[in-house]
Amino acid sequence: MRCPTDFLFWVMPAISTILQHAPSPLERLRMPEFESSGIAVWIKRDDLLKMGPGLALCGNKWRKLKYNLAAAKQEGHHQILTFGGAFSNHIAAVAGAGAAFGLQTIGVIRGEVPEGLNPTLRFVRRCGMQLQFVSRTAFRQKNDSAFLARLEQQFGPFYLLPEGGTNQRAIKGAREIIKETSLQEPTLKVDYWCVSAGTGGTAAGMILEAPPGSKVLAFSALKGAFLRSDISTLLGTYPSAPWDLITSYHFGGYARYRPELIDFLNHFYLAYNIALDPIYTGKLFFGLSDLAKQGFFPRGSTVVAVHTGGLQGVAGFNERFGDLLRFNL
Repeated sequence: MRCPTDFLFWVMPAISTILQHAPSPLERLRMPEFESSGIAVWIKRDDLLKMGPGLALCGNKWRKLKYNLAAAKQEGHHQILTFGGAFSNHIAAVAGAGAAFGLQTIGVIRGEVPEGLNPTLRFVRRCGMQLQFVSRTAFRQKNDSAFLARLEQQFGPFYLLPEGGTNQRAIKGAREIIKETSLQEPTLKVDYWCVSAGTGGTAAGMILEAPPGSKVLAFSALKGAFLRSDISTLLGTYPSAPWDLITSYHFGGYARYRPELIDFLNHFYLAYNIALDPIYTGKLFFGLSDLAKQGFFPRGSTVVAVHTGGLQGVAGFNERFGDLLRFNL
């Protein structure tokens, strides 16, 4: 994956450009288990929502970043600092966005420097991101004011983005998923909105925007139910739609997998020509398929599932685990 600094025409510093994008497609997904269960499933193709090069700045990462990028520009910042792991979609997106929109970027990375780096870190380096590797103990201080003050002393003033990019501006961007869908198919009565969840920001935005009569299901990519309280905190006291956290499809925890998940991803690509990532969207669609088989959704239900992107991580996953995913992106 190449970086926009390789091509001067990728630099788009205008705030108006940062905020504009065409709606992502909405497509009917006719999987046999959905059809036999009597439910209509649509896929919101945010994986096709791209600004800048390659696969980094797309999907929900673009939605979560766009109002933050505009704010950074409006507030006169010249650099953005954020946090993430060595394979982080968010780190890749921030690096790509910074290069595309003329902002310096700093990535504080959890853990030691990997030998030879990995595809994600090689990409962000080409984008000009400064990488600061810190111990896991130090990384846990990412919200500590003294730790942030030391980073500012080291790098100078910066616009701060939390790990995963989730803040109120990110939630504002995520709300537009449902707004767009309603405009694309105004007669479509959606019963369930489904999305994968890592920090819960995209799910929170959808919960706040979901219309009466519908429910949001957030499929956790992490082991445990702690995201329930995280999402509740993000929602605050604002009126919101009914929602639930689905915790049965993490496959052992974050970035963990099992052979049945890999088989599902490869079959899905062959059958529908849609790539899913093994960290987030693969677990979402595996879960949807399994729930449909169980009769979880009442017959006649309409479901919209959001493909949040995350495909930049496929190269790193294959490099790490041996080309398990048999599709090229």
